[in-house]
Amino acid sequence: MTAADGTGTEPPHADRDQDRARRAVEAVWRIESPRLIAGLARLVHDIGIAEELAQDALVAALEQWPRDGVPRNPGAWLMTTAKRRGIDLIRRNETFARKLQELGHELEVTQGAAVFGEPADAAGDGGDIEDDLLRLVFVACHPVLSREARLALTLRLLGGLTTDEVARAFLVAEPTVAQRIVRAKRTLAKEKVPFEVPQGAELAVRLASVLEVVYLIFNEGYSATAGDDWMRPGLCEDALRLARVLQGLMPAEPEVHGLAALLEVQASRSAARTRDGAPVTLLDQDRRRWDQLLIHRGFAALARADTAARARGAAPGPYALQAAIAACHAQAVRAEDTDWPRIAGLYRALAATAPSPVVELNRAVAVGMAEGPAAGLVLADALAAGGALEGYHLLPSVRGDLLARLGRTAEAREEFVRAAGLTRNGAERALLLRRAADPGGS
Repeated sequence: MTAADGTGTEPPHADRDQDRARRAVEAVWRIESPRLIAGLARLVHDIGIAEELAQDALVAALEQWPRDGVPRNPGAWLMTTAKRRGIDLIRRNETFARKLQELGHELEVTQGAAVFGEPADAAGDGGDIEDDLLRLVFVACHPVLSREARLALTLRLLGGLTTDEVARAFLVAEPTVAQRIVRAKRTLAKEKVPFEVPQGAELAVRLASVLEVVYLIFNEGYSATAGDDWMRPGLCEDALRLARVLQGLMPAEPEVHGLAALLEVQASRSAARTRDGAPVTLLDQDRRRWDQLLIHRGFAALARADTAARARGAAPGPYALQAAIAACHAQAVRAEDTDWPRIAGLYRALAATAPSPVVELNRAVAVGMAEGPAAGLVLADALAAGGALEGYHLLPSVRGDLLARLGRTAEAREEFVRAAGLTRNGAERALLLRRAADPGGS
């Protein structure tokens, strides 16, 4: 029945149009929110206020787009609307009088065409929007924040995730994530963290924090630390997107390309990492299912990392070395074709560049494959004796594999059981218990 029938109800297609408009709002928000918040933060110098203004624009879009249609330049529409809200806020606070003039001038430039007419530069900033994004990256990943806060804030501001989505991604209660984000914004304001890209020696320190955050987001998606799922692909996709954005923003930084290369090649294996919902180890994966497009992208990024490093006369950094290791696996058509001596050498270089017990554990695996399980077990046993990896489930897992290959099945079984008791991931626990039941793999 339609309104013409005297019922006063809307035709079915109106509901469909509204649903489409709402979905469009959600899609545009996920894509545009980082640029929107970045542009606003540069003007108001407060991430909390910038996000509130952006949210106000989102609410306006949810109200108007289903009724009026989606504008031709949604990002510019959102920015224009947010700036209007900003002007209203500034007018209520005399201390922001100077910023009112700045906002008013920019609004005059973008108003009109940006709303439903010809597309305008989002925020009228032209090329500055990329600089705004880069500033936002460095603020969200500032070392003054805890690691957990950096992860949550980065996914919130740059990944476009809701607080609930961040909470579900890391299996944390939503109020906990909300508190982390609120505290992070307060800390940035209290510490007066400038909305700028650091320069000189500080850039290297801060960039390391940025890359670490993206790396941790990817790792949590690639091998979930807790829960029942072996992977959380959404987090991998978010990290990949952030890594690619960083490549565009910082094309001269070798480690930016190194990280992107590592994530591209690692992500290429995603489809082969499970079978019927159960984890599949690297050596047992069907390599025909590896995504060749992502592998090629990874190789291209690795080449860019090498070129950028050579331009600086620098040796490969930790992410580039890890990407080179991943590339070795990607180049092997069959698991038995893997160049393990080269991988062991790359891990040796990585241990010299970024020493850590986890790197040494991975080197033990590579040495065990290149020189035999006895040689790998010597390294793994040294790590166990040192105690640095106590409670880390992959140490007994690696020792179990090496012992099994040496025919010491009883000891291997004990190690796999120990590893299963340490992991918090249900799928990984099941895999380890299966290995414990049949250490020899018969």
